[in-house]
Amino acid sequence: MPIHTCTTAQGTPAVATKAELAAEITRIHSEINHVPPGYVNVVFTEPPRDSVYVGGEPGAPLLITGWARRGHPQEETTRLAPELSAAASRVTGIPEPRVLVVIQDSPARSAVEGGRVLPDPGHEKEWMSRQERWRRGLRRGRHRGPLAVQGYTRGPVTRFPRRS
Repeated sequence: MPIHTCTTAQGTPAVATKAELAAEITRIHSEINHVPPGYVNVVFTEPPRDSVYVGGEPGAPLLITGWARRGHPQEETTRLAPELSAAASRVTGIPEPRVLVVIQDSPARSAVEGGRVLPDPGHEKEWMSRQERWRRGLRRGRHRGPLAVQGYTRGPVTRFPRRS
């Protein structure tokens, strides 16, 4: 559900550091927003060093942009950015003044995962239960109609033939 993109100049964090940072981001987001760890996505992008600037000068910041569903309690949302910033600095060794964390939110209905609109905060259990039943039905060939499901189809919409 949540997506966190970590951007640094090429070669800044080592692969092991990326794995550790992804684990920390997942842990923090899961604890604060009560989301199962398996639903937290962390992506790393590394533009060339000559493509990263701060204040018009070449720089080496760590930029973390995150997306979460709107509706989490404000005190939880407010805690998320500083905790991610501190963890990112601790894990990567990049001084915290060079770490920028921005958490954006939008309504859950603005996002789709696994072919289904995301649930509002607090309704994850029902959604995951429906999601699992839907996936089991899909594996058994019981789903009918158009699909545009990440991991199950490639390209645009695929239609399965109806059974007689």
